[in-house]
Amino acid sequence: MKKVVVEQKKRVFDDFFKIDEALVRYEKFDGQLGETVRRLNFERGDAVAVLIFNRETRQVILVNQFRYPTYEKGDGWIIEIVAGILAKDEKPEEAVRREVLEETGYRVGDLTPVFTFFTSPGGSSERIFLYYTEVVNSDRIAKGGGLGSEHEDIEVVAYSLPDMWKALETGKITDAKTIIALMWLKNQNI
Repeated sequence: MKKVVVEQKKRVFDDFFKIDEALVRYEKFDGQLGETVRRLNFERGDAVAVLIFNRETRQVILVNQFRYPTYEKGDGWIIEIVAGILAKDEKPEEAVRREVLEETGYRVGDLTPVFTFFTSPGGSSERIFLYYTEVVNSDRIAKGGGLGSEHEDIEVVAYSLPDMWKALETGKITDAKTIIALMWLKNQNI
């Protein structure tokens, strides 16, 4: 492993999201330790995401919701797989089950780990634990739609596989974690 020296680190913003500022030096590819550089880290915490496939209807279950950061470059509503932030000391599988029930009303059983990846490593430490699960109609035990206490207003949407591939190919799906999950699913030949 290459050497990294963190000379100073401090939190410069501490709210729902956090921003850390660090002065770091790191070993370059030529083996020399580089000069001190200032780096910011958007600390969001780790998250989970899950691609849900209904075996009975042969549909992919997604959610549609308002995401303010996308409003500046679109209409603000985005279709995506279920996702959420890991609570302190929560296991990723527990978070997936909680988020799926809250957002879609489905109870999930087996979870297949797909990938773990960084969303934007140039500025954020957020990691997503991506899973796949299959459900049947009787697994829907609640309405879903998100939590009112979190001001969520979530629409559950379902796509047949041909319609899902068309939505992906035509750019209707613009969320990176969803694109990653769907490309994985396409390679599974389900």
